[in-house]
Amino acid sequence: MNIKRVLAMAAVFAFTVAFSLGANAQRERISFDKGWRFAFGDASDPMKDFGCGTEYFNYFTKANSIHNAGPYTVKFREDSAQWRTVDLPYDFVVDLPFAEEASYSHGHKTVGWKYPKSSVGWYRKTFHLPESDRGKHVRLQFDGIFRNAQVWVNGVLVGTEPSGYKQQDYDITDYLLYGNGADRTNLVCVRADATFEEGWFYEGGGIYRHTWLVKSSPVHITTGGTFVYSDIANDFKSAKVYVETEIRNDLFTTLDGYTLEHEIIAPNGNTVAISRVAGKALRSRESETTTTSTLITNPQLWSTDTPYLYKVRTKVLVRGNIVDSYITRTGFRNIRMDKDKGLFLNGKHVKLKGFNNHQDHAGVGAAIPDGLQLYRMEQLKSIGCNAYRASHNPMTSELLDVCDSLGILVFEENRLMGMNDFQMSVGLNMIRRHRNHPSIFLWGLCNEEWGLEWDERSINIAKNMMEQFHLADPTRLVSCASSSGPQILKGVDVAGYNYVTQHPIDEHRRNYPQRLALGSEETSGCGTRGVYFHEKPTLFKKQKDKDNEDAMFVYANSQGRMPSRNRYADLDHDSCMNRIERGWKFYDERPWLMGLFYWTGFDYRGEPVPLAYPATGSLFGVFDYCGFPKDEAYYLKSWWKPEETTLHILPHWNLQGHEGETIDLWVYSNCDEVELRVNGKKMGKKTMPRNGHLSWQVAYQPGTVEAVGYKNGKKTATRRIETTGKAVQAKVEKKQYGDVTVVNISMLDKKGRFVPTACETLNATITGNTRFLGWGNGDSAFTDTERPSTPDARHMQVKTFNGLAQIILQSKDAGPFGITVKMQ
Repeated sequence: MNIKRVLAMAAVFAFTVAFSLGANAQRERISFDKGWRFAFGDASDPMKDFGCGTEYFNYFTKANSIHNAGPYTVKFREDSAQWRTVDLPYDFVVDLPFAEEASYSHGHKTVGWKYPKSSVGWYRKTFHLPESDRGKHVRLQFDGIFRNAQVWVNGVLVGTEPSGYKQQDYDITDYLLYGNGADRTNLVCVRADATFEEGWFYEGGGIYRHTWLVKSSPVHITTGGTFVYSDIANDFKSAKVYVETEIRNDLFTTLDGYTLEHEIIAPNGNTVAISRVAGKALRSRESETTTTSTLITNPQLWSTDTPYLYKVRTKVLVRGNIVDSYITRTGFRNIRMDKDKGLFLNGKHVKLKGFNNHQDHAGVGAAIPDGLQLYRMEQLKSIGCNAYRASHNPMTSELLDVCDSLGILVFEENRLMGMNDFQMSVGLNMIRRHRNHPSIFLWGLCNEEWGLEWDERSINIAKNMMEQFHLADPTRLVSCASSSGPQILKGVDVAGYNYVTQHPIDEHRRNYPQRLALGSEETSGCGTRGVYFHEKPTLFKKQKDKDNEDAMFVYANSQGRMPSRNRYADLDHDSCMNRIERGWKFYDERPWLMGLFYWTGFDYRGEPVPLAYPATGSLFGVFDYCGFPKDEAYYLKSWWKPEETTLHILPHWNLQGHEGETIDLWVYSNCDEVELRVNGKKMGKKTMPRNGHLSWQVAYQPGTVEAVGYKNGKKTATRRIETTGKAVQAKVEKKQYGDVTVVNISMLDKKGRFVPTACETLNATITGNTRFLGWGNGDSAFTDTERPSTPDARHMQVKTFNGLAQIILQSKDAGPFGITVKMQ
């Protein structure tokens, strides 16, 4: 054998591979959201479900057979009357009607096992790839499909996923066609089956999160394969930054080596450090993880006040050629939890002022566009919120990006407890995807696992899950949210208490003095926005716990609305005991508790406890389903945002029909003292208790109520509310968030005063390059159609509820657009 010739040939081959890799080095992450086709299937009849599950649909043996013509084949012909064009994210449940017999927990939408004809959604998309992509590595990623997804590419089943919350990532390289001819058409097909629920809250259906096509070199950084973390010096003047990177070789031959280069880029755009590491030879389809570190001085630390973000640009070099490049956005911060003093961020004590939230919004359901995520978080932050718990499933990456940029601490939560491969894969997928977000300070194993919490076996299950979480991310602690079971909390780093009335928290402190703890859920006590009087419902007990004097009730024959349970405690005992004020006082007075997360920040569809249909949405939010603040938002703002003077009077003074009745009039404020006048009569000055509120008993007559707030003996704020006339005009306020515009509408009388009782029908017309995404009004008994029947509609009818409504628009392209709203 001629050794020199062999070595020369090997060198030529290596050079050819490196040159080829370099030529295809540009990584592309392309949005795959536009131009899908959608149709409902049928879970009850395989033939009406396009043959799914029959001999005409055997995807294991006949995927490309001439006998198979299902939706996953290019030759399938769509019925234009059945298949509609949609852009993702698209939650198909939003368009379904409401029905009393439908799932209570999912907001009475006609989806689920009772409705097989509207619980399966099919999605199809065709596309072409240029010849220049040949030789690249191509992946198809779905950030969320609810649920039981099946995915085909060019007639071949590439994967299935039961969970609606796990990112699906498929290597589709070998299934693709290249070129522009008709016979070069590629097809992606998805079947989503929402027949069964994964939670007890509204979850939507279909491809409700983003979809991506990722092109890279065959030698590449794997999906989620970069992990950046840091050790901050005790004086916070330096940070040792670690970059852990997984590289995979998808060539058909061995790669003789590679080099990784990591460039750390400060918030101002300057490069502050570069580190390099050499990788080993990789056989075909082999992966390797490397770790390197570098020291940066005077780092700009991420915090709730200064959410500084760095970038880490990672380059993969083969024979000096860049074959892959990838940017990771992250931040450096130090989290410390103390058993006696609570939470510290970069050495500064922080009390968690948080909210739980589900993943849906009026008009769009679970398919929340990125701009609307920013709107929602800005609403929470406006009242002093600094923390967010993802209840009860992994979040979208885009929402975490918002939390990173706004300085919101995140408690991200896995959906289900369990050690089997399916349950663990969801949690580990969550960690791998999101561990670079500086906002995340804590991982959650699960929420309210009623069947396990009191069982001693839950301790080891929790410990085993926690160990797997720690292996995936050794930089963060792990918690779980317990409804009241004491055993499960012994298996985690941090105890999560759901509701002070359900846990003997002070007793736990005495028994477990080393325990780290926080309030994972606490009752807001809210009701329907702007409702202050009972609608005379018929009351009957739903359940009674013999060991607990608290009872759950359902109110039938109501209009699906009820007043705040903070002000009206006569409906049931639990409502009386779980006032929003009680929760904050409890956690604020105990320094060893890190803080709390209220249930919830926003109203959400489904779980309208304690009401029966026509209630379709929850009443627990401090903001309603559109993000309009309820009175309780001002209570929290008073004590969560002391730098801003708050003075809020409730109820409003349009209480027609209650003339002469005694009204319990409240004031939320952070002033030292508040003086009240009703129709010009002084009702006295009162001192505001810490974390409390003030109240006066007054007789209602139309007119005015005026509150004057004092700090240090000086008048600092005045608030006035009046009885208004009827609504005669609609005030339109627009705010744009990228391609999304939130249009908030408020009804005014002829004097320009807000009318808090106005329930009016409005006609909305849009012009220019925009479209209606949907609308809502915050009514907990909402049963209207939420968006037009056609995506190109120019007109839509909306209704205000208690003076407010919201329309969500999405721009198609750059260019001017407008909206006009008129009363009928």
